[in-house]
Amino acid sequence: MRLTWLGHACFLLAGSKTILIDPFIPEGSLPVEPDIVAVTHAHADHLGMTVRLKKKTVAINEVAKYLAAKGIPAEPMNIGGSITVDGVRFRMTPALHSSWIEDEGMGFYGGVAAGFVIEMDGTSIYHAGDTALFSDMQLIRDLYRPDVALLPIGGCFTMGPDEAMIAARYIGAPLVIPMHYGTFPAIRQDVEDFKRAVERTTSIRVAILSPGESIEVGAEGAGA
Repeated sequence: MRLTWLGHACFLLAGSKTILIDPFIPEGSLPVEPDIVAVTHAHADHLGMTVRLKKKTVAINEVAKYLAAKGIPAEPMNIGGSITVDGVRFRMTPALHSSWIEDEGMGFYGGVAAGFVIEMDGTSIYHAGDTALFSDMQLIRDLYRPDVALLPIGGCFTMGPDEAMIAARYIGAPLVIPMHYGTFPAIRQDVEDFKRAVERTTSIRVAILSPGESIEVGAEGAGA
């Protein structure tokens, strides 16, 4: 599977299907049309261009209802649930964060924030969404054994590097890719320091990507 970071929390997974997660792209543009969109929560820097794309979209029930009202073919689910869409397995995991649909005047409740474990072509990717550290991340390890963990490290609105180091150990994925940092002044972090600290104290590898950069993950890729 080819994994591309498009900036902030947006990733493109390319395998038998093309999956776009949290399509807010602060730098550059979308390189290909996705088959499926997955949205972790309703904040504008995650919902992004979902409505404009008009693709089949997996989201928590409240966001899915909002998207369906906009004419989007939404696939609703909830935390703890699992669905298969076009051969791709989506498991919705908890995230400790808020969620608010912001593009309608004062806005309204967007359900709870979530993460995903996405299984495609024999590879399992955990996208934590926007979240604080929580100890039940160890259950994600025990239940789903992700190959790759995409973890926010920005602080302020999510966990920062110190908490993300513990999250990486809890989840146990052999490859961690940091996200949700550097986009705005409030979430600037030294990502190289995070990489050094994780790799010095664990056997986990940290891959730092630039926006638009890709990595092969899974049985034949760099994340193996």
